[in-house]
Amino acid sequence: MRYDIILWDLDGTLTDPKEGITRSVQFALKQLNYPIPEADDLDWVIGPPLKESFKLLLQSTDDNLLTQAVLLYRERFQELGLYENFVYPGIAELLFKLKKQGCKNLLATSKPRVFAEKILQHFSLQEYFDVIMGSELSGQFVEKDALIGEVLKKAPTNLRSRTVMVGDRKYDVEGARANQIDVISVGYGYGTIEELQDAKPDFIVSSVKDLERLLFN
Repeated sequence: MRYDIILWDLDGTLTDPKEGITRSVQFALKQLNYPIPEADDLDWVIGPPLKESFKLLLQSTDDNLLTQAVLLYRERFQELGLYENFVYPGIAELLFKLKKQGCKNLLATSKPRVFAEKILQHFSLQEYFDVIMGSELSGQFVEKDALIGEVLKKAPTNLRSRTVMVGDRKYDVEGARANQIDVISVGYGYGTIEELQDAKPDFIVSSVKDLERLLFN
């Protein structure tokens, strides 16, 4: 095993949440009477903190407006969007193999923890995780560096050199670097190859199978 502790991003790494996220963003924009982009033009909102995405979509820094947009998004997401989602083929099997080998899987997602827990339960993935950590609805831990730092408090400090973050966006790389741990970027998620190459992770893999080969090397 290359690593003993693996921190996992959720969206774009374990599951493909495009349908649920983009439809919920479209719902919020419609309720606010703003232009509604096509789903394929909203891939970039998958990964970053939601409020930051709405700043660009609404072309506004008005905190009241941004908060309203987030609440409208969550209104639809918690009822429908959570389940408009699927696990990438091979992920469940990989998590099972890692846990069986004694590796500790820790979830580190910017998605609110309450939603992340429901998603893992829905797809029967929660049993593979020793820690499930996400942001709070209040906005705490929404930034990846703070989130990863909090997750690492729950992991043995003597294994820091054998700890890695796995994610699909530059935010995962930046968060891992801020906490001095290795990082693997997955190219099957929502970060472009240019974004990932510019972020300079330790490794870039193009598929779940390639990720498995790397982790078991």
